[in-house]
Amino acid sequence: MADFKTCSLDYFPENILIDILSYLSVRELVRMGRVCKRWRRLVKDQRLWRAVDLSEWKGVTSRLLWVLLRQYFGCGLRCLHLRGLLLSARGGAFLSESWLQTLASRCPRLRKLSLLHVDLRVLRSCLFLPPTLQVLELRGCELPPGFFSMSSSLSSTDHSGGKTGNRMGRASSATSTTLAGSHAASSVVDTTAGGTAIETLVLDNVPSFTDLHLQSLVSWKRLSRLELRDVIRITAAGLRSCAAQESGIGGDEGPGVAFRLSQLMSLELGNSGRPGSQTQMASLGLGEGWAGLEELTLGGREVAPGLLCVCRLKDLQRLRLRGCLLSEVQVLRSCRGLRNLQRLEFCEVTFQGHQKKWDAKENDRHEGSESGNEKEDPMPTLRRSLGGLLPGCTLVFTRCSVTMPSE
Repeated sequence: MADFKTCSLDYFPENILIDILSYLSVRELVRMGRVCKRWRRLVKDQRLWRAVDLSEWKGVTSRLLWVLLRQYFGCGLRCLHLRGLLLSARGGAFLSESWLQTLASRCPRLRKLSLLHVDLRVLRSCLFLPPTLQVLELRGCELPPGFFSMSSSLSSTDHSGGKTGNRMGRASSATSTTLAGSHAASSVVDTTAGGTAIETLVLDNVPSFTDLHLQSLVSWKRLSRLELRDVIRITAAGLRSCAAQESGIGGDEGPGVAFRLSQLMSLELGNSGRPGSQTQMASLGLGEGWAGLEELTLGGREVAPGLLCVCRLKDLQRLRLRGCLLSEVQVLRSCRGLRNLQRLEFCEVTFQGHQKKWDAKENDRHEGSESGNEKEDPMPTLRRSLGGLLPGCTLVFTRCSVTMPSE
């Protein structure tokens, strides 16, 4: 019994202690590292820093980011979530080009970067992001005009790196920022030659994202998935200019597919009805077809105009509709030409029912129909009609409902 009372955490193996520490947040891990030398060594174990989420830590500043990068971040980092100061009363710079370059050198296995409320206008280009990124998520961020451009002309402006450093930090760091700019010149050239490795780009409520940014993405040769949610400045003309065509005929820029997103396989367009986005209807840009597009997700106000154009997507295999109001006739007309469709999903969709069909459904319910199937399949007539129209397609209904017909 006496031996049991003297037992402490010092008797636990390090693997068990690391498993216990894995349940703590980043802020708690930093505090645990101040207990003793052994705990500090355990806290720096890279198994604890594979996925770092700093979005819930509101006190994160650029100075704290440097401390985390120099003392804790390493080769084990795979996923990083950051929350900026765009909506903070303190304001000020958050990310810098020198910090991103150091992040790329210290974390060569970083694959995913998610930024929330970050002002990226202090960066000249996305080329300063870690070149190993495969997933980039921007939510509520601000972008400079040529952020997604892969042009190597940035190397001619590297002599102004000292001014950028003065704007983002203390005057004493101007020299180091200038030196970092010289290294950035070589990295810009190398990244431009090989292209970015980003395969998935998510833009959610980014008001500064325009058609020019969308056209800049055509140089991202590995981009296969693009998600645009509440991007109010994307128009149907901008989306149409980037759609891949089988004929390979370009627009005013000349023939060929150089200005087309021919490598894109998955596209999501969502509009929850934010102010200023009601009149865009960017999904109308799908009307001319999109060669190679296999997966499409439409949400909110983009569903109705998008359904008018999906019949032209001959390569479409998966279609997902969410957060909208639909009728059975509208769905059947849109899916009539989708012979290659393999999966059709309805998520949080409200269907408009007819009075006669609603009365027949009410009679079947009183006769003892199964309630569980009705919850999973709110529109049995639609399922039967789509089954005959698309026999090889899988239908999925998630949290859908049917509106009561008005008398």
